[in-house]
Amino acid sequence: MESLPDAIVQCIFSHMNNAKDVAICNCVSKRWKESLPFIKSLFFPRNSFDNHDGSDHPDTIVCKMISSIVKLEELVVYSPFSSTGLASWLLLVSSSLKHLELRLDNLAEYQSCIESPSKLDCISAAKNLESLKLWGVLMVKSPKWDAFPKLQSLEIVGARLEDPALTAALQACPNLKNLLLLGCEGVRSVSLELLNLEQCKLDFYGGGNYSLTLTSPKIEFLEVQGCSWISVRETTRLRNLSISNNAGRVYMVDFGKLAALEFLSIRGVQWCWNAISKMLHLASEVKHLYMKVEFTGDFDNLQPFPEIDLVDFFNSHPKLQKFDIHGAMFAALCQKNSLKNVQSGFVIPCLEEVVITVRSPLNAEQKISTLESLLKYGKVMKSMAIRILRMRSSHSSADDFFDEICRFQRMNHKIVQIE
Repeated sequence: MESLPDAIVQCIFSHMNNAKDVAICNCVSKRWKESLPFIKSLFFPRNSFDNHDGSDHPDTIVCKMISSIVKLEELVVYSPFSSTGLASWLLLVSSSLKHLELRLDNLAEYQSCIESPSKLDCISAAKNLESLKLWGVLMVKSPKWDAFPKLQSLEIVGARLEDPALTAALQACPNLKNLLLLGCEGVRSVSLELLNLEQCKLDFYGGGNYSLTLTSPKIEFLEVQGCSWISVRETTRLRNLSISNNAGRVYMVDFGKLAALEFLSIRGVQWCWNAISKMLHLASEVKHLYMKVEFTGDFDNLQPFPEIDLVDFFNSHPKLQKFDIHGAMFAALCQKNSLKNVQSGFVIPCLEEVVITVRSPLNAEQKISTLESLLKYGKVMKSMAIRILRMRSSHSSADDFFDEICRFQRMNHKIVQIE
């Protein structure tokens, strides 16, 4: 190290970010100490001050380290801190800071949320941020954010939110391209208008009865969990769409044309059939379809899927390459009349991979017939995985059905596997 030019030493240290490592290197030599101000990223782990017994408060130590850096671009703080400390840090690096990640951990601290300025309010000093990630957020009143014109990525993990507060926070981020709200609760109706948004993941925790309205003409990736009513009208660029509701029901989906859609995943305990059929109709160009919905029916009335004609289904999805199909949907394709419209020229042109989850031995003959039809008409089929999941039966039908599946696998062992 002593023989290296100063510029090389500074370049090496610029890749260091752990605050403990920086503090240790600062004590090695005068030359190392003079090179440390050129680091660009600083990370304070959760346990940074667990054994601290010095006279300086942790906020003061962080402030001293930050003030010694010429141009700090990234700051990650998982260790505990105060709003006063945060405000002082951000004033020092507001012009250069591009990436900020904070573990707030104030979900149960209502008083810290209403104090002025709050930790959230202090973030407004970093006006040049390009990405912001927050953990453990209590946002029951609107943060005092003017605007983050350069902010392209906002991630909030584990939060208790109120509708007006979330709306106000997002209005301060007009140029977002990536939005992630993970493990959030408290909101009831979310309306987002982000004209530059390209990727969006929303995970709402609770009763699963939230509503979402999204206006983002550039959206390409959308994942929504926990909403019963979803409206996304501008979808010309949407390529990847995932909708799930593990706690409630999906009653209504309102999407524009999904001409660019390549991947669609719909999951949940219960969807209204109108919502399922609408999604399948709109996703006619989809290449990968994942379906894991247990029941249909309105409100508390759980119903099985209605019969689905296999020929009509694949004719309506000619580009489908991979199909992950679970219980209820597979049973709907295996009804007595699902193969009644097979014509001599019928083929499934693009289907290469099928993953089928079977949970019941009922209607075994028709299920075997459907499996055989998928191989017969899937001219480019490369792989079929059959998953036997918690099959329930009090008589020998389950054993007989499993024997038939094993026979089917042996006859088509190059393609079919049992999991």
